[in-house]
Amino acid sequence: MYIAIMGYGVVGSGVAAVLAMNKDSVTGKCRGDYPQVKYILDLRSFPGDPFEDKVISDFNIIAGDADVEIVVETMGGLHPAYEFVSACLKAGKSVVTSNKELVAMKGFELLETAKENNVSFMFEASVGGGIPVIRPIYQCLVANDIQLVAGILNGTTNFILSKMINENMDFGAALRLAQDNGYAEKDPSADVDGLDACRKICILASLCFGSHIYPDSVYTKGIRDITLKDVEYAGAFGGVVKLIALAEKKEDGRVALSVSPAIVRNGHQLACTGDVFNAVLVRGNAVGDVVFYGAGAGKLPTASAVVADVIDCVRSKGTKPFGWEKAKAGIVVSAGEITSRYLVRVEGDSDEVKKEIAGVATADSFITLGDGYTAFVTEEISLDGLEALSETLKVNIISTLKIMDF
Repeated sequence: MYIAIMGYGVVGSGVAAVLAMNKDSVTGKCRGDYPQVKYILDLRSFPGDPFEDKVISDFNIIAGDADVEIVVETMGGLHPAYEFVSACLKAGKSVVTSNKELVAMKGFELLETAKENNVSFMFEASVGGGIPVIRPIYQCLVANDIQLVAGILNGTTNFILSKMINENMDFGAALRLAQDNGYAEKDPSADVDGLDACRKICILASLCFGSHIYPDSVYTKGIRDITLKDVEYAGAFGGVVKLIALAEKKEDGRVALSVSPAIVRNGHQLACTGDVFNAVLVRGNAVGDVVFYGAGAGKLPTASAVVADVIDCVRSKGTKPFGWEKAKAGIVVSAGEITSRYLVRVEGDSDEVKKEIAGVATADSFITLGDGYTAFVTEEISLDGLEALSETLKVNIISTLKIMDF
């Protein structure tokens, strides 16, 4: 059995390393049919690398080699990954990917192409890195009607927020530390603006609720504006700030999705998820809440999930029985309709300020720390309603944080 790897960066090189490191174990799990790397597609050369003789720069060599039965795509990005993966599937080759942008944008099309050609398109590593979550949802939880999926899906932002919470480090300093440690890119936009988490919740929601959901339909807000004051007031409320990706099925069958900073109550599993770790909560109507926790990124953790998919492809030829339908019009709840409670912090802590906000605050919800601000908790309110508060209140709203009522 021959495979090819497209993209020899952190994850691609990790896949080759895991296959070599665990060769005997992988061979046994593949019933003796070891998935041997025949080609590695990359524009760079890797002198001194154990696999340097496998490196090629022409994709057509992979597409035209009938001996290559499985292709691992770890290039990242949408193009040319989509074109290459599509061509491989049409050539009768199963594809395993860790590319969350590819799956979030083109998952339905690629699953259909795989089905038409009796091969598999698998992407366990695209959401949780080394955390198994895709396979448990479509296999272990298949008897459930999934009602909600939520999680901390980005290790970089969780690292930054953990430093802000535990070490009183401001956002800028925590971001620089994340970059120094290799957790954040030079341009951290995909992480800190919530785009990475958005792509991942789209994949999970598509799988859980059966219809392709595109990232541009999801309300997404990152953590750039989170301050140490926000962290302090969240702590006074009894929780911590996390970047939470959420998809919840409503009674009418529509799905409400969001990615935003939110307060999670102390003691909840997601509140306890720190540093670069990720956690995914899935709620089924029979099983209740199930939480998957672990390393959401990294060379070997992510590679382990990719290799697991490769082994699955070797063990069972043909199309895997999972996927979702094409996007349905109207299935996503509009951002303005999504409701939640919020912790709202306003300028001023005088009796006049408290009197002004008394009409929109829940009973006994005022928080003042003697620093010139007052925070209060709203009733369930829509994003549109929250925006309207700034126009109706005669006080300056400094920040708003969603409260997760799991």
